[in-house]
Amino acid sequence: MDVIGIDEAQFFDDLYDFCCKAADHDGKTVVVAGLDGDYLRRRFGSVLDIVPLADSVTKLTARCEICGKRAFFTSRKTEDTETELVAGSDVYKPVCRQHYVDSPVVIEAARVILESRKVQSDAHVEPIPLAC
Repeated sequence: MDVIGIDEAQFFDDLYDFCCKAADHDGKTVVVAGLDGDYLRRRFGSVLDIVPLADSVTKLTARCEICGKRAFFTSRKTEDTETELVAGSDVYKPVCRQHYVDSPVVIEAARVILESRKVQSDAHVEPIPLAC
């Protein structure tokens, strides 16, 4: 085979090493499809790590489920907060920037994550002894 196709690339831990070996050392054409960000617009998997290896990159978009504009983001229809929640259109919807920012699910999830990080960082703060 001369061409290797990888779908759902965000779930492969060895994506960078595999693509590098297959393309650079084995002479294969590697076509990769996957998400570069999660529903909170954070890096998802190692898809972004392979961009410097690529001969070309095409970023595809959907249409916003609410207004029909180009949808660069994914919003959840549920209040689940785990990063990897495998589901379809019953849980996820493509949205434009405005409808992403206005999403109550995203706003609440971001608040919960920020609060948990604050609690974790507060728990690790040790008092500094003062010399008298």
